[in-house]
Amino acid sequence: MEAKRFGMIAACAGLLLSACSPGTSVKKETAVTATETERVKSEFTGPKRRIGVADFENKSAYGQARLGTASSDILITELTKTGKFVVVERDKLNKILEEQKLQSSGAIDPKTAVQMGKVLGLNAIVTGSISEFGVKTGGSEYLLMQSKKQTAEATVDIRIVDAETGQVLYADSGKGSAKSGTGSVLGLGTRGGYDETLEGKALRAAVAKFTENIVSQLNKKPWSCRIAGAKDNLVYLNAGPNMGIEKGTKLDCFHLGKEILDPTTGLVLGNEEVPIGRVKVSGPLGDSGEGSIAELVESKGIEPAARDICRLAD
Repeated sequence: MEAKRFGMIAACAGLLLSACSPGTSVKKETAVTATETERVKSEFTGPKRRIGVADFENKSAYGQARLGTASSDILITELTKTGKFVVVERDKLNKILEEQKLQSSGAIDPKTAVQMGKVLGLNAIVTGSISEFGVKTGGSEYLLMQSKKQTAEATVDIRIVDAETGQVLYADSGKGSAKSGTGSVLGLGTRGGYDETLEGKALRAAVAKFTENIVSQLNKKPWSCRIAGAKDNLVYLNAGPNMGIEKGTKLDCFHLGKEILDPTTGLVLGNEEVPIGRVKVSGPLGDSGEGSIAELVESKGIEPAARDICRLAD
């Protein structure tokens, strides 16, 4: 009789144990489907944009600096996967911030953004912050079974800043959550401590939705690159094959003069632009694919110089 009872208990335990296997689920608000992502990719026009992603600021009371670094890493990965951006390495951004003694938090001010844009030739800078983050732990305990559930929830805010004017092109907030569960039966199975992978999954769920919106917003801004140098009739550009600039591409170039300021806010609206002329790309500059050589085919009598701006010709 005792053997029969033990067999029944063992059978029940087996069923319960299979139901208590570790599991994780992830939820994000305004999720982007594969079809939507492909649609955005197909609508993106022009060469790749050069974009910088600053370390996000962690405003929550959780995780110290690692949450901000993890969030910016996730966004860099997602933007790179689109194939539409050249993402400047974060080390280069931080080096410029240190050299120029500029603000290094997630809330980069307009003047800092413009200065970084000039030095690194950026089209835009993405800044962000973790405004909320928390982990909830719950569970239950019965005669034969114990279970434990953890839920991580994150809220991430981002801003896209125009690296030429310092104006905010786009701002958004995303929420994401991730859950995991563990259990044991009669002391068997898994006994989970804190699941650190939940942090990354919750952050990825919150950040993923931004990719579509960033692509869409930056596509509204005319593509541009900078002149890295010039000699005689040749112009050296900071955009090459890696950005989709091929031999024969024509660009109109301008010397950027005095800044035009908004009289009410003091923000830079743009610059006085003096036409330099039109250049035609003759080939890549070096082996990296990050630059190109162009020939000045139409001149307005203004000598091209480093940091002058070029846009795709109509």
